[in-house]
This record gives sequence, structure tokens and C-alpha cells, in this order.
Amino acid sequence: MNTKTQSQVVLVVDDAIDSIHMLNDVLEESHFTVLVALEGAQALTITKNIRPDIILLDAIMPNMDGFETCRQLKLNPQLADVPIIFMTGLSDTEHVVMGLNAGGVDYVTKPINPDELIARMRVHLANARITQSARAALDTAGQYLLTIDLHGQLVWATPQVYQLLDGAGATADSIALTHTISQQLREWISHKPETGRQLPLQQVTQELSVEMLNLIDGKEYLLRLTNPHKPADDTQSLKQQFSVTGREADVLLWIANGKTNREIGQILEMSPRTVNKHLEQIYKKLGVENRTSAAAVAIKCLARG
Repeated sequence: MNTKTQSQVVLVVDDAIDSIHMLNDVLEESHFTVLVALEGAQALTITKNIRPDIILLDAIMPNMDGFETCRQLKLNPQLADVPIIFMTGLSDTEHVVMGLNAGGVDYVTKPINPDELIARMRVHLANARITQSARAALDTAGQYLLTIDLHGQLVWATPQVYQLLDGAGATADSIALTHTISQQLREWISHKPETGRQLPLQQVTQELSVEMLNLIDGKEYLLRLTNPHKPADDTQSLKQQFSVTGREADVLLWIANGKTNREIGQILEMSPRTVNKHLEQIYKKLGVENRTSAAAVAIKCLARG
């Protein structure tokens, strides 16, 4: 068993002591680190300080049932990619649907088959790693991306977005947007802004804007967080690194941000043909042959900066 598997943390949420003992033995034998919560509220407390790799959640518990516990857990953006598997003695369709709608990715019925449980966990952990790697790659590439729900609440964000929001006083507790920011976003998306539209955020200590990128599955808006001062810093980095002119650095920056010649022309107030001429010089100075290679080189430079 490799070290990566041994270090994976499972949070078991179940009010039945016998069930917890059985699961603990099965999971430890498979080299998982096990955390235990006896009720939903305790699970919420634990996950404020510790991020498990996967959660096993009993559907039927006193006080707060598993479905509501799952919904509350998924309000924490840090748990967006953490798979939740429901454990239930109820196999009827209604409860299965309730579990999946609450944010669960799968369910197992009691009495639990240990081999089946571990196999399902492995699949969902692998899928979660792929998702987490993709988001980390976006952040490393300088993509300040976040999603919000239809009410303006933060669903997930890349790590640097959290840092930028925290530094500007835009989050209430490092994982949730302030009420004021959520209200601004909710009002903005109610007008169905088109792709590329920007909203300057109010009542923050830094100048921040969000740019509309897309509506995903009719449920979440994908946005890019921008800082008006950052492009100038990035342009200077590109200028120094590649010995390009200031205008060429401007073009290269927007190429790295995925903009077309037409869009760059609008941003920099020049014709697409002029943008093309700058690109020809950029390719020569960077020693590359095409737009994709130029963008990749620029992204690496910005990531180091």
C-alpha cells in the first residue's frame, strides 16, 4: 500500500456504536485514518478544522438526519470535492434520490459489505483527486476562478481566490462570502449578465471585480476574480522576463488569459491586425511558433511570479 493511500482520512458519521466499531476495523485494515462523529452537528464542527478525503454518512440519525447534515456540509466550499457516501438500511428509491439530491455521490445499504464499500470508496477518491488536480492546475496557471450558486453564495474557488477575498475583507469566515458581497452578486446575476461582463465589488479593502464566464448546468455561475492592479504587475514581469516591449507584454498577458485577437484589440484599443503584428514579434522573442506555445510560456512565468 502506498503512502498516499495510507494518509487518506475518512470521516464516519453514525450514531450506532456497533456500526462505528465495525467500520473502524474495516477502514483501518485498508490503511485509512478514521475520524468519528456521532451526530450531524459534531461532523460540522470537525470539518471546520479538518478536511477529510471522504465522508461516510448514516442517513437516519436523531436531531439532524444525514440528508440535512450533507446539505450543511456542502455549504462549506472546502468540502466541495469531498465525496459523501450515504449508509442506510433503506434502499427504496425515495431515500436514494434524497441522498443524491442532498449532495451525496453514492450509497451503500446496511448491513454493509466491507469489500464493496472499500471498492466504492476507491473509485470516488480517485474521481475527487482528478477534480482537485484540475482546480489546482487552474490556480497555478493564474486562473482566479470561483463559482457561486443562484443566491450569490460561494460554492468553490481556487486557493488564490480565497487569499485574495480574505485579504480584501470579502469573506465572513474564510469560507463564505460576506452578506454584502453575496447580495451584490445575487442582484447582478438576476439581470443575467452576458459572458465577459464585469462587476466591481463594493465595500472591500482592495479593488476587485468579478467577470462572468458561464452558467453551469443552470445551477452555478463560473466567474473570474480580477484585481485591476494585478495586470500591471504581470505585464512588468513579462516585459522583464522576455525583453518584450510594454505593448507586446500587454498582448502576451491577454493571450495567456485566453483572449482572442478581437478581444485584445478591444481591451487595448488597437485593431486585430495590430495585435497580429505584435504577436509576430512576440513569437520571435519567445522562440515559439504559435499562440498556444506563447501562452504556455507566459503562464509559467506568471505562476513563478
